[in-house]
Amino acid sequence: MSSSSSSTTWNVEDNKAFERALAVYDKDTPERWYNIAKVVGGKTPEQVKSHYQLLLQDIHLIESGQVPFPSYTNPKHPT
Repeated sequence: MSSSSSSTTWNVEDNKAFERALAVYDKDTPERWYNIAKVVGGKTPEQVKSHYQLLLQDIHLIESGQVPFPSYTNPKHPT
């Protein structure tokens, strides 16, 4: 299956299932990526492992200060 197929697209539901599965299947779990792929559905173990690697890269960028904080405006509070 090519990397441009729709099965490599991650929607909100896929990401939520992925996050929940990561909490259940930690790094010491045998067949971790297989189990996570089964929970997410429609993904291969290789796809979930690749998604995890991207998550780790994002975390590294954020923690190293390479991703700027968004500029939020504070709403005015009534006095």
